[in-house]
Amino acid sequence: MDLGLKGKVAIVAASSKGLGKACAFGLAREGARVVICARNESDLQKARDEIENNINGEVFAVRADVTKSEDIKNLVKATVEKFGTVHILVTNAGGPPSGYFENFSDDDWLNAFNLNFMSAVRLIREALPYMKTQRWGRIINITSVTVRQPIDTLILSNSIRMSVVGLAKTLALQLAKYNILVNNVAPGYTLTDRVKYVIDQRARETGKTFDEIKSELAKDIPLGRLAEPEELANLVVFLASEKASYITGATIPVDGGWIKGVF
Repeated sequence: MDLGLKGKVAIVAASSKGLGKACAFGLAREGARVVICARNESDLQKARDEIENNINGEVFAVRADVTKSEDIKNLVKATVEKFGTVHILVTNAGGPPSGYFENFSDDDWLNAFNLNFMSAVRLIREALPYMKTQRWGRIINITSVTVRQPIDTLILSNSIRMSVVGLAKTLALQLAKYNILVNNVAPGYTLTDRVKYVIDQRARETGKTFDEIKSELAKDIPLGRLAEPEELANLVVFLASEKASYITGATIPVDGGWIKGVF
């Protein structure tokens, strides 16, 4: 199937590792011109080389911290100087710390808000004018399964990521007339560094091994296993494509059936 992505310009935030890198790989594989970013220059260049060497595509790396407004402005500016526009934006950032309500101060809440909500707001704000001008755009926010079924130790993520869903739903209404589609993908337990950290932390708290906690998580998933990052990326690539032309305002889980709710 031709997804119509050849030559499209895509920015994938926080893309030197994990889900972001998997999405960058997927988009590059379909012929998109991909811009990746990360805070760590070494990790960023390593990811760029890995994608280019395996896909033989065009990847542009820009060092950027998505919690910093000026870095985001520079990321989009550099993209437009290099490729002329932005067609696809994948917002993404690492998750905030795990813990319970009593564990977190005002600063912790504000940091989580800046990391997971304001990063999306700022990225969209900078990319949106180009999408409006060309009357074509795809905005895809990587959130979390916690927006559909909260996890008790992830109160920061449960709370802050819900605001991204509200933002996306509202923007989907406002931007439809420009042929700009806005959707969220909600990964479940996926074998990224972030999830490995959560598993490790839970193992330390309970005195169990890493593999024991991983197996316990898998028991709650009807498919019986944790996802691989590229399984989430496959959905992102589709939502970024011409073939997803009538999907907007949606939040789609990639969770192996873990969510028990109907809606």
